[in-house]
Amino acid sequence: MNEHFARRLTGLAGIATAAAFIVEVPLYFIYSGPPPDANVLARLLIGILALAFLVVFVTAFRELVKAAHPAYEWVGTMAFASGLVYATIVLVSSGLEAGAVIAADHPIDPTITVSGTYILYGSISRLMLALFLTALGYAIARTRLLPRWAGRSAFVLAGINLFFVPSLFFGNDPAHFYAANGWGTTALMGAIFSYWMLGLGVSTYRSATRGSVASSRLGGRSRTRW
Repeated sequence: MNEHFARRLTGLAGIATAAAFIVEVPLYFIYSGPPPDANVLARLLIGILALAFLVVFVTAFRELVKAAHPAYEWVGTMAFASGLVYATIVLVSSGLEAGAVIAADHPIDPTITVSGTYILYGSISRLMLALFLTALGYAIARTRLLPRWAGRSAFVLAGINLFFVPSLFFGNDPAHFYAANGWGTTALMGAIFSYWMLGLGVSTYRSATRGSVASSRLGGRSRTRW
């Protein structure tokens, strides 16, 4: 995979991931009580699609680092591995929620009822996402593949995720900001990550376009000289 194609694929996958997450998160706040099954299953389906796009993103990012700066391939691999683990954890959580909703004979709130997802969505996901963002930020900072804001904001977001890792000690009330399954630990962090991913995806895709324009101009000047 050449660098130009890797940039385009990484950018498109990042934008698709962000778009799906941005649609998904508000669906958690439509109902004050147990939501209807259709709401839960719809948001889980959208989330599953987002995670599939995320797998494409982390794979393409690893190839981008490998193509542009082979010496830092190990960092790209770390970002790929941690991103893949994060996606797997959330997919498992989604499966547990969907199974509970499908099996129940009345509407339930799976964010409370399915206790196995408390720290999967919370502490475990926050730690894996922090590792992913740290590796991503380091790769960007060392290789300068993207603007400085992308690497620096990745480090900041990683720190915020680490702040929520101890939330497993603070109960299971989703209405509490810092609970194991609280709105700050899960929904807020998901929203922040989705909009950050959108900015990163757009920046990465535009970098491929700028590279093409620059190459075309350089080629034009070369032909003029000849």
